[in-house]
Amino acid sequence: MTSFEQYKQAVQILQSYAYAYYVLDNPIASDEEYDILYHKIKHYEKQNPQNILPYSPTQRVGDRVLDGFEKNIHLQRMWSLDDVFNIQELEEWVQRIKKKYSDVYFTCSPKFDGASLNLRYENGLLVSAATRGDGMVGEEVLSNAKTIASIPLAIPYEETIEIRGEVVIKKEDFLQLNQERQERQESLFANPRNAAAGSLRQLDSSITAQRKLFFIPWGLGGGSPLNISQDSYLHSSFYAQMSAIESFGFYPFVATLQRCATAQEIHTYYEYIKSSRDAFAMMLDGMVVMVDDFNVQNALGWTIKSPRFACAYKFPAIEKVTRILAVTNQVGRTGIITPVAELEPVEIEGAKVTRASLYNYSDIAKKDIQEGDYVVVIRSGDVIPKVIKPIAERRDGTQKLIEPPKFCPICGAELSYEDIFIRCCNLTCDARIKESIVYFASKKALNIDGLGEKIIYQLYESGTISSILDLYKLSPADLLKLEGFKEKKALNIINAIKATKNIELWRFINALGIMHIGEWASKQLDIYFGLGCFKASFDEVVSIDGFGQEMARSFVEFANINAITIKQLLEIITPSPKNAGVKSTTLQGLTFVITGTLSVSRESMQQKLEEHSAHVSKSISKKTHYLLCGKNAGSKEQKARDLGVRIISENELYTLFGI
Repeated sequence: MTSFEQYKQAVQILQSYAYAYYVLDNPIASDEEYDILYHKIKHYEKQNPQNILPYSPTQRVGDRVLDGFEKNIHLQRMWSLDDVFNIQELEEWVQRIKKKYSDVYFTCSPKFDGASLNLRYENGLLVSAATRGDGMVGEEVLSNAKTIASIPLAIPYEETIEIRGEVVIKKEDFLQLNQERQERQESLFANPRNAAAGSLRQLDSSITAQRKLFFIPWGLGGGSPLNISQDSYLHSSFYAQMSAIESFGFYPFVATLQRCATAQEIHTYYEYIKSSRDAFAMMLDGMVVMVDDFNVQNALGWTIKSPRFACAYKFPAIEKVTRILAVTNQVGRTGIITPVAELEPVEIEGAKVTRASLYNYSDIAKKDIQEGDYVVVIRSGDVIPKVIKPIAERRDGTQKLIEPPKFCPICGAELSYEDIFIRCCNLTCDARIKESIVYFASKKALNIDGLGEKIIYQLYESGTISSILDLYKLSPADLLKLEGFKEKKALNIINAIKATKNIELWRFINALGIMHIGEWASKQLDIYFGLGCFKASFDEVVSIDGFGQEMARSFVEFANINAITIKQLLEIITPSPKNAGVKSTTLQGLTFVITGTLSVSRESMQQKLEEHSAHVSKSISKKTHYLLCGKNAGSKEQKARDLGVRIISENELYTLFGI
C-alpha cells in the first residue's frame, strides 16, 4: 500500500468488514483477513500521518484519558417524553391529536433501556457526542463514542445534523461483564442501563472500548429534517427520515418501526413488542409513539418539559403486595419533605425492598393510602420502589390516616406548604446544610477539587463547618485535623476554594441548589439581571422566555428567605456576571435562528447573542426576526424566505448591531 488512493480504498473495505462483524453480527471476512488489512492501514498511517482519514477504523481505539468532561450545548433541546401506561390513556392522547389532525399517522418504535446520546455531524464527520444532561447542556463524550462500532465516524450527508439514540448493552454481554467484574472483586452493575451509562461516562476511553456497547438511533435534533429529497413525503415523514439515517451505516433498526393510523393499531403493535421483548438482544422498557409528520409535530409544539407529539407507552412494571408498617419523612437538599413507606420486606426482581416512595402528601390523600394498609408496590429496573395503590378490601380496622407533618422532622422548624409540596425553609436545618454544602462544592456546581462528600461530612460532624460560608473560613490547620490529611492535600483544597472567587455568576446561582433552577435557568438569570437577579420580582423573573411560574416562584422565594446568606456569599465570592446592563442592548427582544456553518461554533454564537439579550430559537416561525445564515445553509433558509423572515450573514449581524 503506497498511494493515498490505495489507502482510502483499504479503509472503505475495512469499514465494510467492521460493520458486518460488529453491527450486523454477520462476518464477511475472517479475523486474519481483518487483522492483516488493519495493520497495513496502521503502517500507512504511521508513515503518512498527514493523510489519516478521520473515519478510519484505527481512529476508534480508545487511548485518551480525560481530567473531566466538557459541557456541550445541544443544537436543539433533548426533551423528556410523557408516559402513558394503558390503552385508555393512549386513546385520550391520540384523540387530542386526531381532533385537529384527523389523517395523521404515528411511527412506533421499541424504547430501548440505556443512556441517551446526541451525535452531531458536520460536513459528514462526527464532531460531537454528548449525553442528555439537563436537556439543554450535556457532557461531551466524543472520545468514548468513537469506540462504539455502531456509531459511524462519517456519514454521506454534508449538512449539520444531530442524530439521537440510545447507547445500550446486550443482555448476554451485560451478564458476561458482571461475571468478569465479580471475578476481579469489583462492584457489579445493577442492570444493563446502569452498565451502559457507566461505560459511556468513563474518563479513560480505553475502558469504554472494552465494553460491548451499541448505539441505536431513535430521533433527530438540530438540523432536521434531513434535506434528502424534493419529495414532500420523504422530507416531512419521521419514518422516511429514520430510514435514511439507517442507510448512513447505523445499526439496522427500521425493521422494528411501525406506522400506525389509530390508537388500536398502536396498541396492537405495543402488545406485539411486549410479548416479544425477551427475544430482543437489548432491554426494553416500553414503546415510543411519534407523530410521523414533522409539520404536524411543529404545529403541536412542546410543553415546558416534553413534546406534545410524542409519548412513551411504558411496559407494566413488576408488582408485589406488601404492608406499610410506618411512614417516615425525609428532608431533601432543597428542603422538600418526602414521605417514605416502611414496608414488610418483599423481594422484587431479585432485590429485597423494605422502603418505597409515597411521592407527596397530596398523592397519599388522593389514593387514600393509610398506615397499616396492604399496598401494591412496583420496582422497574433500578427505579426507586413506589407505592401504587392500597388494597382497601384487606383493611381490618387497625389502619391509621397518614397526616402531613407540621414541623420539620430534623430541625423542628415550622414547614411551608407550597401547592402539593411541603418544605423546610430553614437554612440551618441539619438535613439541608450538609447536602447543600456537598452540592455547592460538587462538580455540577462550583467544582471545588478535592472537597468531596466524605470530607464535607467529616468537617460538618466535627463542628468545623456549619454552613456554606464556613468553607471560606477554612485553614490548612482545620483540614490537617482530619484523618489521612497531609499539608499538600490541605493546601490544594484551600487553593481550590479560593479559586471559586470571581467565578461566573450563573455557576454561583446554580451552586445554591435552588429547586427548579438548573444550569440553563441560572444562565438566563445571569444574562437578564446580572447581580440584580436576587432582587428581581416574580413578574420580572417569570417574563424570561422559558421560565414557568413554578421556576420563578421557587427562585424568588429562595432569594427572599436567604437574602442575608446570599448577600454574605456575594461579598466573599464576588461572582462575575456575563454582562452589565444587558437588557438595554439593541438586540433586546429579538429572536434569531442560526443555520449553516459560521466562523465560530453555533454554541459560541448563541452565547454571544444571548449575552446581548437576544433569544435564540431552534426553529423558524412568523415570530422569528432574523435567520443568521452561514455557509451550506439547509432548508431553514427557504422556510425563512417563505415566511418573510429577514436573512442576514455573520458580517451583516456585526455591522447592524455592533456586537
